[in-house]
Amino acid sequence: MPSFEHDGLSLAYDDITPPGGAERTLVLVHGFASNRMEGWKRTGWYAALERRRTRLVALDQRGHGESGKPYGSADYSRTKFAGDLIALLDHLGLSQVDLFGYSMGARTVLATALADPGRISNLILGGVGGAMITERPASSGGMSMAEAMLADSPDDITEPMLKSFRQFADEQGEDLKALAACTGAVNTPWNPDDFFALRMPILVVAGQRDSLAGNPQDLADAFSFGKAAILPGCDHFNAIPHGLTKAAVFDFLDGVEDDPWGR
Repeated sequence: MPSFEHDGLSLAYDDITPPGGAERTLVLVHGFASNRMEGWKRTGWYAALERRRTRLVALDQRGHGESGKPYGSADYSRTKFAGDLIALLDHLGLSQVDLFGYSMGARTVLATALADPGRISNLILGGVGGAMITERPASSGGMSMAEAMLADSPDDITEPMLKSFRQFADEQGEDLKALAACTGAVNTPWNPDDFFALRMPILVVAGQRDSLAGNPQDLADAFSFGKAAILPGCDHFNAIPHGLTKAAVFDFLDGVEDDPWGR
C-alpha cells in the first residue's frame, strides 16, 4: 500500500499506470463512509480506466479506508481535505490532471479546483447537484449523521437515508468515531461567484432518483463551462458502479480532448 505523510497523517493511495503507458491522468476521490477500494476498484473504475489507457490515482480521504483517522471535527474541514489532495498531487509530481469526486469527494475536488485551478484540466462532480448551493431540509427523524454513526446498532436509526449510510459504513469496516467527527466539521457556505470564475470544463453528474443531490443542472449552471448529466433510474448509492455513470464521464472527457472551449 503506497502512502505519504501530510498534516501529521499517513494517507493511503493507489497510483496505477496501465501497461504501455497512459494518455491522461484521472484522480478519483471517494465519498463519505467509503474508500478507494469500495468506491472505485470494486465498482469497476480501475479496470475501465486501464482499458482506456488512463493513469488512475485514487486517495483514501482522511478518516477513511487505510488513511489516518483523527477524531477532532476541525480536522475534517473542506480546506483540510483539499490540502490532502493537493499534497498528493505534489507528492506524485502531477502538474496537470483530471479530477473526479463523488458526493463528499465532489466537495473535495471542487475545493481543490478553487484553491489550485491551474493544474485541473477537467473537473467531474458526481452525486451532487443544486442541493449543494441551497439549503436542505433537516432530517425528519431528528437524528444527525454523527448520532447515526455512533448509534449502538443500525436498528436504532429510524431515518432510511441515515440508516443506509450507517449500514454502508459498517459493511466497509470504517471507523465510526472518525466518521462522526467528519460530519461535525464546520465549513463556510459555498460562494457561487467563485464557481463562475473557474475556467475548466466541468461535468455535474447524478442519478435521477438521488434525493441528496438535487438537480445536477442547477449546479452546472453555476459554472462558466458547466454541463449536467442526469442518470435515469439511479440513486445516490447505485450510480457509482452503473455503466451510465462511466459512459457520462468518459463521453465528457472524450468531448473536451480537443478543447472546444478555446482555452
